[in-house]
Amino acid sequence: MEGLSALLPSAQSMQLLVAFRDDAGALEVKVEVPGYPRAAVERLGEEVRKSGGTFVELWRLPKAERDALRSRTLAGGTPFAGNERAQAAQELRQHLEALSARGPLPPASAPQAAPPPESAPTASTGAPGSAPSRDESPRRARRFAVKLEMEFRTELDFVREHALNISNGGLFVRTAHRPPQDSVVTVDVKLPNGQRLQGEALVVHVVDDQYTGGVGLAFLSDDATFSATLDEYLASLAGEKA
Repeated sequence: MEGLSALLPSAQSMQLLVAFRDDAGALEVKVEVPGYPRAAVERLGEEVRKSGGTFVELWRLPKAERDALRSRTLAGGTPFAGNERAQAAQELRQHLEALSARGPLPPASAPQAAPPPESAPTASTGAPGSAPSRDESPRRARRFAVKLEMEFRTELDFVREHALNISNGGLFVRTAHRPPQDSVVTVDVKLPNGQRLQGEALVVHVVDDQYTGGVGLAFLSDDATFSATLDEYLASLAGEKA
């Protein structure tokens, strides 16, 4: 944990959340970065697994799974700022050492939940997840064909396009302007009822085709209003197509 700054030198901000359970400890790491640091995240995940922990990229999970996991493992946790990494590491280490000294708990009469994640980094400030991705398992969220007016911004471009499909995790935009994979863009999607989905998104998939090419974007917003607006819109689509 104390080496996160060296592992993620491009991080513009960092937030930690440490939670203790009777049989484990959990750590959530949120970072704001200009692009998704894929190599650094893979190295971090490998280090966590070597230590015997479980590593989860929360933004890859559908919202329902993500919310359930956070509620189960991180509820009541203590927040730390990025410059408080040493303190957070010390408290987590002390808890894990106490668990190790105590030994395993007696077997329970019912199956226990899977161990919580030791670390769950997210890109930017949120954690959504099942927009198209070249390295992701088959889609776990229902995807709806749409034609929604939207805008997305990068550091260099401002583009008006149409989103062609949408799910709980993200959307696909057919466009000739294709930001590189792992970059972060700002999106503003206009819904038919006049509401808007505004927040950041991660470019998780790029299709380089002259006529059908575009980008797959994964929503990164943890904002409650964003989530409620998206859930309501998807529910309306599900009702129309049921």
